Parts: sequence; C-alpha cells; structure tokens
Amino acid sequence: MTENSTVQSSVKPIPATSSAISNQDQDSAGRVGFISLGCPKALVDSERILTQLKLDGYDVVPSYNDADVVVVNTCGFIDSAKQESLDAINEAMKENGKVIVTGCMGKGKDAETILEQNPDVLAVTGPQAYEDVVGAVHEWLPTTKVHNPHIDLVPEQGVKLTPRHYSYLKISEGCNHKCTFCIIPDMRGRLVSRPAGDVLAEAERLVAAGTKELLVISQDTSAYGLDLKYRTSFWDGRPVKTRMLELCEVLGEMGVWVRLHYVYPYPHVDEIIPLMAQGKILPYLDIPLQHASPKILKAMKRPAAAENNLERIKAWRKICPELTIRSTFIVGFPGETDEDFQLLLEFLEEAQLDRVGCFTYSAVDGAKANELADPVPEVVKEARQKHFMETQAIISAKRLQAKVGSIQTVLIDEVTAEGAVARTMADAPEIDGCVFIDGATHLSPGDFVQVEIEEADEYDLWGHLV
Repeated sequence: MTENSTVQSSVKPIPATSSAISNQDQDSAGRVGFISLGCPKALVDSERILTQLKLDGYDVVPSYNDADVVVVNTCGFIDSAKQESLDAINEAMKENGKVIVTGCMGKGKDAETILEQNPDVLAVTGPQAYEDVVGAVHEWLPTTKVHNPHIDLVPEQGVKLTPRHYSYLKISEGCNHKCTFCIIPDMRGRLVSRPAGDVLAEAERLVAAGTKELLVISQDTSAYGLDLKYRTSFWDGRPVKTRMLELCEVLGEMGVWVRLHYVYPYPHVDEIIPLMAQGKILPYLDIPLQHASPKILKAMKRPAAAENNLERIKAWRKICPELTIRSTFIVGFPGETDEDFQLLLEFLEEAQLDRVGCFTYSAVDGAKANELADPVPEVVKEARQKHFMETQAIISAKRLQAKVGSIQTVLIDEVTAEGAVARTMADAPEIDGCVFIDGATHLSPGDFVQVEIEEADEYDLWGHLV
C-alpha cells in the first residue's frame, strides 16, 4: 500500500500447527478462484490483484472445486450490495472453505460482520489493499513456482475482466466530498489522483492490446488532479497537466472511443464539451445529479448543489447537440416532501435526460443522513421510484424514437446465432441500451460498423447494416 492509504487489513495468523493449504508438487502453481462484485472501480481493483497473482506464479481457475483458495472482492455501497457480498462469501465458504475477503466491506463494522458470520475466513482486507490481499494469498497458499515470462504469459496491459475491446481506465482513488448519504470517503479515503503520465501510459498499453473504447472512471472525475495541484506530468516526452481537460485532450488523440463516467457538473466541465463537439471524445456524460430540489440537495451536501444544472445542460447541448447525458437519482431521502418530489419530476421533463437510474434512499450504516429528521416510509419511497421511472421511460422512448431512420456508428459487443449486439456512442456497456442487428453473424466483437436504425423502445434500438 502507498503511504497515503488509510486501508487497514485484518489477516488471521496461521496456527503454529498449520501447514500450507494444499500439498503441491515442488514446481506446481497455487490455484486461486476469484469473485469480483460491485462497480467498475472495484473491477479495476480485481484486475490489478489478478495481474499480480499471475506475475507471482499463481493460476486463476474458474470453479470452487479447482481452487486452493478463493478471493472475494466485496461491495459495501448500499445494504443490498452488502448482502450480495455476504451471500458470495457464505457460498465460497460452503463450496470451498478457504476464503480471503477484500474490498469495500473489509473495513470497520462490515469487517466485523464478515468475521461474525464466517469466523473461519482466512483474511479480511479493505479496498485498494492490493499488497495485503496478495500477501494473504502467499501466506496461506505458498507457491514455489517462479514466473517465467516466456511461458506464463501475462499481457503487458495486465489481466482484464472485461472483453478485449473495451477497458476501464481508473484515474484516481477516493473522494473529498461529504455527501450525507455516502460512506465512500470512509471506505476508500480522500482523493488520490494518478499522475497523467501514468494514466496515459496505461491507456496506450490498453489500446495497443486491442481496446477500442476507454471508459474513464473514478469517484469524482471532475476533481481529477486537484490533490496534486494539477501538477505537470510527462508522457511520450511531452508535458501534460494532471487535469481533466488536458487528460481528455491526449486521450482523444489515441484513435478510440473515450467515455467519461462519474462527472460532477462543476463549471470547468464546460471546457470538455467542445472536445465532444469536435469528435475527440464521445459526446457522453455520466453525471450523478441525485436530485433537483435545492432543499434536498443541500441536505445531501452535494457538490455543485448551487449550480443551475438545467441552464448548464442547455448550454452544453447548444455546443454539442449530440450530447448524451446519463444520471442517477435518489428518491425518498429523509425530509423529501411531495413538493420536493414534484420538483424532481419537473426537472426530468425539462432536462430530457437520455439515460436515468433511480434508487430509493437506503440507510447505509455510518451515513450522516441516517440522523436526519422526517424519514420517508418505505411504501412512499417505492411509489415515488415507480412514478419516477414511468416518467423517465416516456422521455427515454421519445429520445430513442428520434434516432429511427438515422445512421449510427456502433461498436460490436457480441455475435450470436441470430445476429450481432452492439452499442452506439450513447451507450456505455452494462448500464445503457443495445443495438440489435439481425443476421450480422459475420462480424466480430470490437468491430465498428454503420447501422441504420429501424425500431426503438425506451431502452434499445434495432437496425440493419448499411
């Protein structure tokens, strides 16, 4: 771990009478099973851990029966995610019995819960605790196999858990905000940006290995470089400031799709929109707005809460009419009245966002919002979520219907016996819609093709090759 890391680990000592978990031949590799849960940021953590394990001579196997030890990378953002993580740990313990836990549930009370439910887990480490996880694997599963770069091939870009043609590019860790509904800063610490040269070098390796789309992720992409005071870094012999605009400018020169996620609507985001209008990066912004009522935004302590987001969105679309905006919202936050919810619905109608997700407020253990007065009953939360999504479905369907008859550049994700499944520039993998192309079985994942759109619903498109 770096000296800036606040992650703590809890590694159970090997009993004095214990021997290595598996009786391996002298030159055999330890076999590690891996379960990765949670957001793309956690997925990148998993890729880093797996890469190091491969470099250390371990084999990664796909089943409990084949594994000498199982690593579970947990998610602890909301209660349902925590339960999914606990279920995965319980299953791994039942099916294998030799389990190392890491990730966002590996700290504080969540770590205590894990150990209470499964006191025989081998180790519990927190998020970003790469060295601790790998160290626990070494401790419990010693391997005598030495990595041979000529035989045990590990790609230069590292182990990837995404398809070859798209990759997540994490530019920073942690967050400096104090949003009352969120415990991410407690789990992952304050903002720690990667120098621009390091990020660009990784991006270059990914593109050289076949990546056609880079998905830029962090806890707060807009704040990138703030902690480093936008220090100048170097890549390929040229100076590049560790700042969002300069990073996007250089990424836009790599000849691949560049998609921005987790962007807060600060004023300096305005500088990025011309790059989208010029086709240098994708005209796509993932902005977690969370609400539209000034009172609720203030109670949430949202950054940029005082900004006039409607005016900003209108200004962006004047510069880049093709801009796609995806966002997430929370309904049922403590103190949310019918009037606050109506303001949110009116915002949806006026903003005409393309892609939207909605969550009911979850009282995550440790969140400051739990102390606020006037909690909203669960039945009201659920009714508001249903109303919200019905309102947005009409908006999304209308915006997609406007694409019927247009010709779209799409990236092929999958080819089946019936045809191909693709995405437009307006669609991020896993969270947005798809384009279905009947009969296009000769294509391959990673291909860019032109498609004329024939049909649309509120989520997906259908079309034929041009």
